[in-house]
Amino acid sequence: MTLRWGLLSTANINGALLTSGQGEFVAVASRSAERAEAYARERGIPRAHGSYEALLGDPEVDAVYVPLPNSMHVEWSIRALEAGKHVLCEKPMSRHPADVERAFDVAERSGRVLMEAFMWRHHPQLERARELIAEGTIGTLRVVRAAFSFAGRPADDIRLQRALEGGGLMDVGSYCISGCRALAGAEPERVYGEQVLGGAGVDVAFAATMRFPRDVLATFDCGMSYVPRDELEAVGDEGSLFLDDPWHGREAVIEVRRPDRSTERVETGAANSYALELENFEAAVRGDAPALLGREDAVGQARAIAALYRSVDEGRPIDPKER
Repeated sequence: MTLRWGLLSTANINGALLTSGQGEFVAVASRSAERAEAYARERGIPRAHGSYEALLGDPEVDAVYVPLPNSMHVEWSIRALEAGKHVLCEKPMSRHPADVERAFDVAERSGRVLMEAFMWRHHPQLERARELIAEGTIGTLRVVRAAFSFAGRPADDIRLQRALEGGGLMDVGSYCISGCRALAGAEPERVYGEQVLGGAGVDVAFAATMRFPRDVLATFDCGMSYVPRDELEAVGDEGSLFLDDPWHGREAVIEVRRPDRSTERVETGAANSYALELENFEAAVRGDAPALLGREDAVGQARAIAALYRSVDEGRPIDPKER
């Protein structure tokens, strides 16, 4: 079974899925019929809809990809689920855990698959890093460190708009949180954050610490106002694992660094994370495999984001499970 996909907007990020070689993309929607038609024509998509509602009413669409601004993710995911579509929602699904819970409640009632689109989690590089940690390659895990940043976005970029729930933490920072959670293998018990504001009132630089079970500490920085950085590191008492640009996995090499300054390169091979994401999603729809990222992971992610923003507002460490 190949799912027939509909794209809920003409966002640039659609291109990664369209060129993944996976999935059948049969429809696209925009709030401008002309824009939708031009987009469909240029990319060979059979049908164009001049509204999001029209796409959700298309009986030949089985699944919907939601790449809308952050503030619209949950609303349109729920509307798609209620229309009988499976939903792949671009990350982060939300900074509000209760909204994420609500969306998964609708998915369960509807008998549909809902998944948060953290494509990087599907790359074999991450699974190999987790295996190396579990095998004791770096001894006991003590610290996880992550970074993701960029600069030079125009003032009207949606990432810089507070009304659309933009900000560095919601954009590139969500990868850092996801990376720390994935390597720690647990949810944080306490978090603390500091931010610098810019744009239309959003965080353009954010730094955080997180404490995980078993005395694992994590630190990360993210932002939209300084030089590009993209890395993830697991530090143990006998060595460390360093992943350069884990979020895209273009090189897919894990450096095992040891105290004697020796370095071993563990190569996991090239892979298209977007294709693997779609493969997993379609397998979950068929019932052949569980969705890699389900309710538990999406809620954990939202709780960490919410707690970090609350920490900034209240100037203190926050337990993500704290009400």
